[in-house]
Amino acid sequence: MQEKFENHIKDILTLIGEDPQRDGLLKTPSRVFKSFEFLTSGYKQDPKEILSKALFDSTNNEMILVRDIEFYSLCEHHLLPFFGRAHIAYIPDKKVLGLSKFARLVELYARRLQIQEQLTEQIAEALISFVGAKGVGVVLEARHMCMEMRGVQKANATTLTSALRGSFLANEKTRKEFFSLINSSKQVKF
Repeated sequence: MQEKFENHIKDILTLIGEDPQRDGLLKTPSRVFKSFEFLTSGYKQDPKEILSKALFDSTNNEMILVRDIEFYSLCEHHLLPFFGRAHIAYIPDKKVLGLSKFARLVELYARRLQIQEQLTEQIAEALISFVGAKGVGVVLEARHMCMEMRGVQKANATTLTSALRGSFLANEKTRKEFFSLINSSKQVKF
């Protein structure tokens, strides 16, 4: 597979007017392969496997929020990067999830060709399905290079997406608390 991939990269370089045999490009096909292998490694991971290994019994029934989880992904429309921060909250139902698993879950889905809207939904659905939370709220803030580097070329435009499930969708008080915590917690200094 690697050889076939690298040959396609050489073809692309030729099609844009480059010489894949020039010194600076000799190793580019191999580098691009390794880069894409890493940037799409989420296809080889199973969210259920990641989440089920870190569920712990708990009597906690209050909101738990992990915010400012950095992520980097590739837009499925242009294969250009989009990146930003994820904020995830849930209300546990007799089980809490190890905190590092939130970042692992975001990483798993971000390491697939993606659109931000779907990424937001996938994170929320995985938490509802595999953790059994009473409710989940997910907000993603991101910048998209397909908007900044090409097309309309508008730097620093931020896209926000949200996915609400369970009590976050049904209960206005829970929803307001979630959005309030995302905004107010940005001012907390340690």
